[in-house]
Amino acid sequence: MPTVLIIDDNAAVGVALDVLFSLHDIAALHAASPEEGLAVLAREPVDLVIQDMNFTLETTSGEEGVALFRRIRALYPDLPVILLTAWTHLDAAVDLVKAGAADYLPKPWNDERLLATVTNLVELGQANRALLQRVGRERRERRELESQYDLRGLVWADPATERVLQLACQVARADVPVLITGPNGTGKERIAEIIQANSQVKDGPFVVLNCGALPSELIEAELFGADAGAYTGASRAREGKFEAADGGTLFLDEIGNLPLAGQMKLLRVLETGRFERLGSNRERQVKVRVISATNADLAAMIRQGTFREDLFYRLNVIELRLPPLAARPGDILPLANGFLASGRRLDRGAESALLAHAWPGNVRELKNVMARANLLAQGDVIRAADLGLPAAAVSSPAQAPDAEPDRDAIAGALARAGGVVAQAAAELGLSRQALYRRMERLGIARP
Repeated sequence: MPTVLIIDDNAAVGVALDVLFSLHDIAALHAASPEEGLAVLAREPVDLVIQDMNFTLETTSGEEGVALFRRIRALYPDLPVILLTAWTHLDAAVDLVKAGAADYLPKPWNDERLLATVTNLVELGQANRALLQRVGRERRERRELESQYDLRGLVWADPATERVLQLACQVARADVPVLITGPNGTGKERIAEIIQANSQVKDGPFVVLNCGALPSELIEAELFGADAGAYTGASRAREGKFEAADGGTLFLDEIGNLPLAGQMKLLRVLETGRFERLGSNRERQVKVRVISATNADLAAMIRQGTFREDLFYRLNVIELRLPPLAARPGDILPLANGFLASGRRLDRGAESALLAHAWPGNVRELKNVMARANLLAQGDVIRAADLGLPAAAVSSPAQAPDAEPDRDAIAGALARAGGVVAQAAAELGLSRQALYRRMERLGIARP
């Protein structure tokens, strides 16, 4: 239950407000003087203060209220304060509102307006505290993650990325295959490097093979090696990626492009550690940690008969799903700043444009956009026009105030707000009740 502190020398005011708030599940504390009010604040958790502006008989200057407000603001800078008086001049009240007072209401007050103001301020305060707690928790978790593991200088800030990192570091020391899924350009290879850096074979080689960058007839030779004469042009024996990665990690990118024959041999290596080079009957033994990645729907490929189900389950002992950049917006600005040339900075328009863009090319696209901006920008400040993004992406959602938020927009705002409805409503430009009505209409469950 929220708690309001009423600081007023008139006991009748305290009784009236206590009755009003009790009918709406709000607890009220009463103090008859500034000193008593400050003492209550020192020992009781309070969500909001309603203070009078005059505490001495026949005094109407408001100077006592100004002094009290300034002391509360100095001691509790985030605590909302409502000014309530019959005598203070309007210009003095306006000055205090400019100095941080939440509102100014004359006596006698309007119950509905006062209740609406108190309810909104309490909810906003609760939302801000929840946000601060969440941010503080995320910062602590990030510091712990950075202190415990080698993250290879990865730049991130979004909780969605942190969840992937936590799982990657957790499974890094386990000698099991890992499958990293996600769209192209999201940074799957960086996650594989982090797993390698924190594994039991971190001092071994880290070998990369992009299965989508080679003709299908050469992938097996790349994986397992080939003896001289094994295929046209093989004039001498060559070592494959498995041999090169012995004692370390082999990262197989775009694993969905591996042909069925290669899939069968890969399955055998994963199960036994044994293989033969192309054109050779001599069996070789290796100890390799395999991490694979794909942007393909392997389950659909299994149904189509283009990917072996038994290999899928062997590769997918641990799956890490790396979301697209648009689904982890907290990463966009830290990454963009990381790609800036030394001495350059983004102005607010550029930041808004970056946050509004859909990023179909993910981190790779962002890196290219920032490289272009570094070349084309005049001076040290990067502006929206320097980014070269489509005009539709540069426009801010705030420029379309009449647009009705759809289900995805509401769900996204709730996710970014950590389920705090008041904060999500503020982002969408709605009242809390208006957001609740839209959630009910769209079938979105309340957090």
